[in-house]
Amino acid sequence: MRKLFFSFALLISYSSQAQLKNHTDSISYAAGINMVENLRKTGITEFNETVLIEAIKAHLGGNSKMDTQTAAKLYQEESKRLAEQKAKANKKAGEDFLAANKKKSGVQTTSSGLQYLHTTPGTGAQPDNNDKVTVHYHGTLIDGTVFDSSVERGQPANFGLNQVIPGWTEGLQLMKEGGKTTFFIPSELAYGARATGKIQANSALIFEVELIKVEPIENTAPKK
Repeated sequence: MRKLFFSFALLISYSSQAQLKNHTDSISYAAGINMVENLRKTGITEFNETVLIEAIKAHLGGNSKMDTQTAAKLYQEESKRLAEQKAKANKKAGEDFLAANKKKSGVQTTSSGLQYLHTTPGTGAQPDNNDKVTVHYHGTLIDGTVFDSSVERGQPANFGLNQVIPGWTEGLQLMKEGGKTTFFIPSELAYGARATGKIQANSALIFEVELIKVEPIENTAPKK
């Protein structure tokens, strides 16, 4: 068994001199790239390279040893198994991170499990569920991977507190205008078992947030 990279390296070695001379060649090359990308997304990384190459040639030639329905079912089951395995590992990693993080100086934990650290105290208005806010934020996974950042885009975000993940809805109500806070959000207060973009299932998230402005959502009663 070899890693996926080595399997395709072997495939490439058979046609290292191939050139894209026409449209068919280009489409064929594009198909190979898309196949690799689709395999990476499944989480399946180990293959018997001999069998893999045989299957590609046999299926292209119309004499595959396995019908497409059986192949799809087997592939989906393995993808699901690996996804569940990864989600379980992410959950454990997040719990371990938060357990250690809550012991750090200045970090506070709410009854829901949300952790936060005020880095710059705010002095302005404090939002509630009937408000929308303008914020700058920088979001990372616990390993430091950046998955979203208004700071990097150079454009603040504006949204209602009832339009975001629970960790944000709760956390922003702990801030005041002008303040900066880092939130450490358990997966159940983020996207839970749902994966989105670079965020895998059961991922704990870290957000550095600057609360720029608070204003009422339209058609809600003004604060007294």
